[in-house]
Amino acid sequence: MNRTYELVFIADPRLTDEQVVGLTDDYKAMIKAAGGEVAREESWGKRKLAYPIDKLSEGQYVILYIETPPGTNPFPEVEQRLRQNEKILRYLTVRTDLDLKRAARKAKIKKPRTGPHAPAPGMETRT
Repeated sequence: MNRTYELVFIADPRLTDEQVVGLTDDYKAMIKAAGGEVAREESWGKRKLAYPIDKLSEGQYVILYIETPPGTNPFPEVEQRLRQNEKILRYLTVRTDLDLKRAARKAKIKKPRTGPHAPAPGMETRT
């Protein structure tokens, strides 16, 4: 089963759209070279930041949804480049396949009860 990740980064708001696309393409190429695959990409454009970063109150948000084979980890090099790039204000990488497994497990557990001890249809439980 492939591992899935979300990589979110906030770029400097003074960059043009073409520069942000160029940055995104560079990181996508790094991920692909390391054995990962970008399944989907979202560009949210300029958004207000929760707090100022380097005296900036806005940033350009980009989200990459990444899939990797189980033995592959493309993120050490990508995160190092994100840290070194002055045009990137913040970034965050989150592994999401574990969350999906947990949600599926919880959905299985919360199935409605059936059988002789289940409440009859239309009967309300009193608290």
